[in-house]
Amino acid sequence: MRETPPPDAGQRARDHAAEALPQEGPVVTAGPTRARIAQLAGHAPLLRIDGLIAGYGKMEILHGIDLQVGPGQSLCLIGPNGAGKSTVLHSIYGFTTIMGGSITVNGLDITRLGPSEKLKIARIAYVLQDNSVFPDMTVEENLWMGGFLMERPAQAKAAAETIFGTYPRLAERRRQRAGTLSGGERRLLEIARALVMEPQVLLIDEPSIGLEPRYIGMVFEVLDDLQRRQGKTIVMVEQNAKKGLEFADIGYVLVAGAIVMAGPGRDLLRDPEVGRLFLGR
Repeated sequence: MRETPPPDAGQRARDHAAEALPQEGPVVTAGPTRARIAQLAGHAPLLRIDGLIAGYGKMEILHGIDLQVGPGQSLCLIGPNGAGKSTVLHSIYGFTTIMGGSITVNGLDITRLGPSEKLKIARIAYVLQDNSVFPDMTVEENLWMGGFLMERPAQAKAAAETIFGTYPRLAERRRQRAGTLSGGERRLLEIARALVMEPQVLLIDEPSIGLEPRYIGMVFEVLDDLQRRQGKTIVMVEQNAKKGLEFADIGYVLVAGAIVMAGPGRDLLRDPEVGRLFLGR
């Protein structure tokens, strides 16, 4: 008798992730195919992840992740706490142990590059989840720090002036200590600092975390402008699933280290399963 071949690691992970979902009502039983993932990226990905197995030390967190996002697209990862969402961003940027799979940008394999190389060579910038401004430095000095890989300080200073021209709110506070800014202004400074090296891909971890509602809209307006007007490719993690999916072209649902759903962001917003699990409907 001919034996049935075993499922690949990615499929096993998706099956395990489906089992981890709450069992009230229907549940997701299989993740998206690679063909579907490619279709969502327009079959022309700028950033591509294939079969990524990654974690910290010997602890495996991601179990065969596939991800694709095209030039000028935005992608939002949602899912329960501990699903591995931030680990996806960490892996792209070089903060994790890669145990298998590959990460490419424009066809260039960057899987084993370190963070500085990914910023300089692949033009990937990362806006961290936690407050990462230098509080005792001025707004201007924080922006200069964003150009630490540039050959000359004058280049970083010139880039900062360009950013001040784009964001008058920061320009008005250029001599102000960053630690005295409001939460929304600090987040704007973190995003602006990431732009100093002129990245093509922005990784943004929880852009709305800890912000008052009046600043959340401001931050997402900035991100929308970066994508629509400046053509940046954005990959974000957002605990506010409604806000993240409203913004993103593509949404992925991550559970237990595996992608269990993927689709246009607004389609996932209307999906009753996503609504039940992550939107409180």
